[in-house]
Amino acid sequence: MIAAGVGFVPGGMAQAVGPSADRVQGVTSSKDLLKNAANAFTFSSPADRSVLKTPPAAGSKTAAAAQGAGAAADGDIKIGLSGTASTARTIALKTEITTSLNVLSVVIDWGDGTNSGEVASGSTTITTHHKYAEVGSYTVKVTVYGPDGAAGVSAINEMPFITPGSEFIPHSPTRLLDSRNGTGAAQAAQVPAWGEARVKVAGNSGIPADVAAVVLNVTVTNTRAAGHVRAYADGTERPTTSNVNYAAGDSVPNLVIVPVGKNGYVNLYNSGEQGVDLIADVTGYFTRTSANGYTPTDPTRFVDTREGLGTSRGPVAGQSQFGVQIAGARGVPAGAKAVALNVTVTNPRATGHLTVFPSGQAAPNTSNLNFTGGQTIANAVIVPIGADGKINVRNGGWDPADVIVDVVGYYSPESVSAYIPIRPKRDLDTRDPAQWPSGPLKPYRYIFSTYSEEDPTATAMVLNTTVTNTGGPGHLTVAPDPNALWQYENKTHTPPVAPNSSTLNWTAGKTVPNLVQASTGNHGIVDFFNRSGNNTDLIIDIFGVYDRH
Repeated sequence: MIAAGVGFVPGGMAQAVGPSADRVQGVTSSKDLLKNAANAFTFSSPADRSVLKTPPAAGSKTAAAAQGAGAAADGDIKIGLSGTASTARTIALKTEITTSLNVLSVVIDWGDGTNSGEVASGSTTITTHHKYAEVGSYTVKVTVYGPDGAAGVSAINEMPFITPGSEFIPHSPTRLLDSRNGTGAAQAAQVPAWGEARVKVAGNSGIPADVAAVVLNVTVTNTRAAGHVRAYADGTERPTTSNVNYAAGDSVPNLVIVPVGKNGYVNLYNSGEQGVDLIADVTGYFTRTSANGYTPTDPTRFVDTREGLGTSRGPVAGQSQFGVQIAGARGVPAGAKAVALNVTVTNPRATGHLTVFPSGQAAPNTSNLNFTGGQTIANAVIVPIGADGKINVRNGGWDPADVIVDVVGYYSPESVSAYIPIRPKRDLDTRDPAQWPSGPLKPYRYIFSTYSEEDPTATAMVLNTTVTNTGGPGHLTVAPDPNALWQYENKTHTPPVAPNSSTLNWTAGKTVPNLVQASTGNHGIVDFFNRSGNNTDLIIDIFGVYDRH
């Protein structure tokens, strides 16, 4: 479903070369990543579970003679079933039939009110694909009839199947963990060096037991040394990727979308040499029941207080808030239930935080973005939309600050893309010459990464982007590429133009992460623009994919 390749070209230069020409290729095969994700959704029912049905004796001498001659044994049918998820809602069903009969009719009940049929002869294996209209749990039942159809010998086997795709349910911003005061923990205490906090998700604050993944805003604070935080499902192998990077004295937030362990917990691991405080706020979760799919959009600026776009012109006063019309505006439909944003604060006069929440309710005791005086910083946000189609942005500090809001997608019942979490994997690290010989991302240039072929089933990737070794201030912009891979290979591509949006902002010497829900566009290629006059190293980690099939 998804191929991978990474190219490096100068932005705005027609003589740019693609990955085949400069022999720089992707370092990760996303197809393998999705295959690993799908392997977690493989189900089977062995042949010894199949149930044989033979017709009742007719009472005649002919029927009795047939039974005595061993006809039932000759007509034995066994069915072995195995099913593997190939996309968010698609099953590849393998039916293994063992029999001596030469004429067979195979009927598959997919468990969603639909059936399909096959014709077979003798012992054979049939592979059939089926796409479910909705994510969920289903029982697949296969019946194999002999030459006499329903009047003769037949066998039945069935197995459960769960789609790997999950859909989103918004949740009012709620604090699940705060190590400073003991919320969600046994006691108030810092998470020690090389230690972790366990966050109860399933069954907590109204989150159901069958939750598949959770959206958390994770903040690290009271830091005394550099390090990073890794989020992962409890009971699974700890990944080598990072979600939140911090330095001594930092208070850094980042959004994470993380699978929930079978026991209902998520782990936050402190990979640092000193203890830190961790805060986790939930704004939504994913379940394998029909809810809200995802629709990615090209990054679109909805608010810029510096220009008076979307709200009043001028910095947002301390301890005040403003509303933003989201649903029914600028391509977001009226029925949207939640929105994916990138929120940036700039020109703050002092330390503070921003809280983004649905209109129609009081500001919660949570934060989405923490900042210090003079800092420009961004963070991804997924927030429910109020009944009037609006969200609110509150400046929780005491002094004014400018706010920028970019929309990157939305969740609605009509949206078709379902989320598939994958095992976290590093896609690119420009610091690694073995993986990336071109070195740091040069000023005003971009890297493109190919995540799927033309007409992909993947519509967006969930990535964590991190910049480090920054030579000066700047920002990163992430957007779908208008070119196909063959255009890069043939040097016939059109240099893409970075949109007026930002994904993350940095200053010299800082290491800054941010979650990106990156649309793959029409060609499955995503661009990463260095919008600064200095070199910077770029790290891209893959955490999941939105798939429309």
